[in-house]
Amino acid sequence: MLLEICLVVLVMLSVVIVEIRDLLHMAIIFGAADILLAFVFLLLAAPDVAITQAAVGSALTTFILIIAVKKTRRLEE
Repeated sequence: MLLEICLVVLVMLSVVIVEIRDLLHMAIIFGAADILLAFVFLLLAAPDVAITQAAVGSALTTFILIIAVKKTRRLEE
């Protein structure tokens, strides 16, 4: 049951990421979705994949996205 709830929330976050206009908010929500995805991997009994997803997916990718947004325009036109 918890897995299904996490997957539904993950799909909802993905839709928000695609539809949002503020790129900084998009990067932050993207990081939250990556953390939730790492938790889903943990629920699926794949702790090694969960740790990699948490480190690379949520931390590094979000950091790079935020730096890219700061160096460019914040709002999509």
